[in-house]
Amino acid sequence: MRPPLNALRTFEAVASHLSFSKGAEALNVSPAAVSSQIRLLEDRLGQPLFHRQGRNVSLTEAGQALLPGVKRGLAELIQAVNSLEEDRVGGVLNVSILPSFLQKWLTPRLADFYSTHQNIDLRINADSAMVSFTETDFHAAIRFGRGQWPDLEASKLLDDWALPVCSPEMLARIGSIESAEELTRHHLLHGEDELWETWFKMAGGTTGHRRGPRFNDSVSIVVAAEQGLGIALARWSLVAAELASGRLVRCFPLEVKSDFAYYFVAPPHYFDMPKVSIFRAWLEECCQAFPTPVPD
Repeated sequence: MRPPLNALRTFEAVASHLSFSKGAEALNVSPAAVSSQIRLLEDRLGQPLFHRQGRNVSLTEAGQALLPGVKRGLAELIQAVNSLEEDRVGGVLNVSILPSFLQKWLTPRLADFYSTHQNIDLRINADSAMVSFTETDFHAAIRFGRGQWPDLEASKLLDDWALPVCSPEMLARIGSIESAEELTRHHLLHGEDELWETWFKMAGGTTGHRRGPRFNDSVSIVVAAEQGLGIALARWSLVAAELASGRLVRCFPLEVKSDFAYYFVAPPHYFDMPKVSIFRAWLEECCQAFPTPVPD
């Protein structure tokens, strides 16, 4: 049978003060309520816990034997509750993030988060597959899509654009490109999410098969473009830093806004957890500061 926790808490307060009135004051209840709880506990144990002589109160032998265990138990309960509350604000935060977004966009900004939120132990798993929050210990994820994932809360972080880029050396070698159709004369780097067809339609060029190597990873396409292997139709979020540094250049002044965007997703019971909200708010601030592409 479960012990009467409220009565034990009352016993500890009275025993610590050796006073019913001071115990009631500590618990912010009436003396009558304290007396009732003590009687309940004594009836449950079948023996008195206090000697009562007027206003003087002392512990019986049974009360002396019970008090240390009650104090330890209540202390452990308080510690467990405090630890749980602290875990909601700080501690480990497990997040699944797209590898390309992590490598090219987020990693250069993470030092700021670690320095300003040292109580949060951010642990990142780079994976493009959607995680099962019911079968893992992940709190949240960053995904690229339309913003609809079953049973998850989603908050848009960042829009994205597709734009043709190549190495400065390659552009110097092939010369300026005056039309989208001219791109077909050169090696185009392709990915699994084939964006060239959509881009060419927006640019007024023809569609169809286009020569060039294929990659199943967005970062690999960017690296291949840096190495001069061809022209990549890259996401702005992944090449903005390379364009700013000059490692890549735009080879045609047209960017096409993607139908997809980056979203912060989490189960409803995690979405507003303090440490999750802190990380989401920090991400939103970083995304708001990230510029949109400006046509060359």
